[in-house]
Amino acid sequence: MSANMEELFDIYDEAMTPLGVAPRSEVHAKGYWHQSFHCWIVCGEGQERMVLFQKRNSLKDTFPGLYDITAAGHLSAGETVNQAARELEEELGLPLPFEALTSLGAIQNENMGEVRGVPFIDREYNHLFGVRCDQPLSSYTLQATEVEGLYQAPLIDMLALFQGTRETLEANGVTLNPIRLEGKSLGSLQPSHVTLRQDDFVPHGDAYYLHVLQALRTL
Repeated sequence: MSANMEELFDIYDEAMTPLGVAPRSEVHAKGYWHQSFHCWIVCGEGQERMVLFQKRNSLKDTFPGLYDITAAGHLSAGETVNQAARELEEELGLPLPFEALTSLGAIQNENMGEVRGVPFIDREYNHLFGVRCDQPLSSYTLQATEVEGLYQAPLIDMLALFQGTRETLEANGVTLNPIRLEGKSLGSLQPSHVTLRQDDFVPHGDAYYLHVLQALRTL
């Protein structure tokens, strides 16, 4: 897609009755319901099970710089959920087939806010998935326009954070230092450690996070 072309989304009412197609800016300005793909990655076993999550690019039009789903994205107009699994390769350099993913169900979610003086209403029908991948964080290839960092934290600690039984979460990861070389966007990954609170994450809601994290325990 060229730089001057906006993404187009299929839009719906709250009952997910199709209403047509609209550009991304209009969808977020008017609060049309649209579909999204969410995939969470886990690694390790038992008490050592870790959940991976990304830090969103600070220039995003919604929730810039917050911590979020490992890989996610909107479904483009006419796109199926199966096709949307492309987000794993685009954002993380992880070419997994849709069949490798485990469905964690679906949730309708509504958020609103303001970024750089522009208000938005984000109403999504989230298709949720999980997958195991035990490769080190340094082996991922981050999409600089979308992802500033990739982190992991113990699943049990993340559960406690969103259950409200702990105030902070310690996470280790890698952060992207983007550079340009011969007209190409490249980047190097540097080790990083962060201490996070609930409000450092995109506010999908406690019910969303608890549903996902409980489901990830079974992968």
